[in-house]
Amino acid sequence: MSVFDGQSSLDESVRQRLRDLAKAQRRLFQNPLSVVGLLIILIVILTAVFAPVLAPYPEDSGDTLHFDQTGEPPSLEHPMGTDAVGRDVLSRVMFGARISLLMGLVVVSIAIAIGVPLGLLAGYLGGWVNTVIMRVTDIFLAIPPILLALAITAVLSANLWNAMIAIAFGWWTWYARLVQGEVLSVKEEEFVEASESLGAGWFRVAFKEILPNIVAPLTVKATLDMGAVILVGAALSFLGLGAQPPTPTWGAMISIGRDHVTSEWWMATFPGLAISFTVLGFNLLGDGLRDMFDVEVDE
Repeated sequence: MSVFDGQSSLDESVRQRLRDLAKAQRRLFQNPLSVVGLLIILIVILTAVFAPVLAPYPEDSGDTLHFDQTGEPPSLEHPMGTDAVGRDVLSRVMFGARISLLMGLVVVSIAIAIGVPLGLLAGYLGGWVNTVIMRVTDIFLAIPPILLALAITAVLSANLWNAMIAIAFGWWTWYARLVQGEVLSVKEEEFVEASESLGAGWFRVAFKEILPNIVAPLTVKATLDMGAVILVGAALSFLGLGAQPPTPTWGAMISIGRDHVTSEWWMATFPGLAISFTVLGFNLLGDGLRDMFDVEVDE
């Protein structure tokens, strides 16, 4: 076979991948719920990025107090009312989006950084390496993530970064299990055998050949996990184990508002709606990506 034939074959392979990607994108945008999820996430991201500009009272995201405006109901001046110390709830909800997205991004990134390499090693090397890694994974999987996070944050000082580390400490197991299963099905493919026959080492085969071919299920899993992590993070904040006052977090706002829920319902309702809105967006987009890539991911 000539060099030109090899180049032609490579170009055709690239063109086929581009055609497959175009078809997958059409499937994504033909699903109305996926588009809705994408729009929701874009709204939340833009709100978080431009919170200092969009928030009507950006100073209320800090320790500002307005005792002459405590517990005011929703109005044109305060569309979501004010809290127990007179701060604008809408402004704090907008700034709270930053904390929630940061938590989701950091936790998922740490979980991927730990779980993916371990899953690759377990699936590709097999033997005692697979046994050790998977048994440790099973131990962590036996403990609910929220309980593990509660235990760790109870030992460490309560703040945002410790809360993120605590959640990620048990979240990596899902990625290790997912990647290990995907590797077991991919490593028997011809391109892996060809790479091994050319003398490629295990590191190159695992990280250069196999990993790029399992990006699709990882992307779906990460998108779905963003919503789940935001929910767990809100639960920790609700219990006082997340970011500490006066930092605005949705979970802490609900915790404070629950004491006034019968008289000032807006204090807890609007942060709760923000959590539901954001989690719904990630779940809808994750389902759309799953259909787009045509993969199955354990949730």
